[in-house]
Amino acid sequence: MRTPTIVDVAREAGVSIKTVSRVLNHEPGVHESTRDQVLKVVEALRYRPKQSARSLAGGRSFLIGLLYYDPSAIFVGSVQQGATLRCRELGYHLVVESLHNDAPDLRQQIDRMVLALRPDGMILTPPLCDNPEVLAALRESGTPCVLMSPERDLPGVPSVRMDDAHAAEEITNLLLSLGHQRIAFIKGPPDQSASALRYQGFVSALRAHGLEPDPELIQPGAFTFASGRDAAHQLLSRRQRPTAVFASNDDMALGVLAAAQRLGLPVPNELSVAGFDDSPTAALVWPPLTTVRQPVFEMARTAVEMLVSVQRPDMPSQVEADLHKVLAHELVVRDSTRAR
Repeated sequence: MRTPTIVDVAREAGVSIKTVSRVLNHEPGVHESTRDQVLKVVEALRYRPKQSARSLAGGRSFLIGLLYYDPSAIFVGSVQQGATLRCRELGYHLVVESLHNDAPDLRQQIDRMVLALRPDGMILTPPLCDNPEVLAALRESGTPCVLMSPERDLPGVPSVRMDDAHAAEEITNLLLSLGHQRIAFIKGPPDQSASALRYQGFVSALRAHGLEPDPELIQPGAFTFASGRDAAHQLLSRRQRPTAVFASNDDMALGVLAAAQRLGLPVPNELSVAGFDDSPTAALVWPPLTTVRQPVFEMARTAVEMLVSVQRPDMPSQVEADLHKVLAHELVVRDSTRAR
């Protein structure tokens, strides 16, 4: 059976080849009824345009890159899912690449990647979004990028984030409202900007209640289950144990739950535990984890839209005031926390 062509689509829909091309490239200026008719014919004929032809016609690759270096597979998975689905809806494809933030040839890796893929844009996740080498390489190659949860906003560079500090304040205030004062905190890795922001929110909430963070109740972590478990063993082996532990991501909070179980400390009867992210496992463990829902999926979708808006005249262009988007978070209270 012969593969349908754009000529077949145009003939069946009763429109010109140029109109079909404009519909497939999501360009403006096509009447809605005509667009619907063309799309119905495309579906009926199972027509699939060649990516190379689309690229040559519009000077675009229809590829968006996602660069990540993150110890949390859950975070990366949510970013990838949100970006993939939005790319598909907008007629683009997502290319996912893992890069080591401290690689000696990081600049060369990015140069080779851009040369090979010619992406229409890049989404940068922490800590790559704060790496000056990465930013310089993309700027010099003329590749647009969107920063996800950067340490600071850069003039003229789109970004999307949540308010990590405010969210950490909210969850600390929850623990304080439950009567906890000896609240331990497990930090994230220092190369992740969210680590400092979440600790900042924790400290702000304590000080608003006339309390100072106790250095003995602060432990380093790496956003991994093992680091949370090890930090919890340090905290819970003290003579004066904390009554609550706030781990700055869910992976580490799950490690705290495991350590408490091993030590025979029932949660939440003797220890309240809170996390951050609302990963899928947070609702599946026992007891279900109190946490902050980080809108990772929505941030990834928004990042794609911000990149595509640069390429497509039918999407609203970004003015400086709209370049830096902050999406809403949600405090999710479950059974891992209770009043003293």
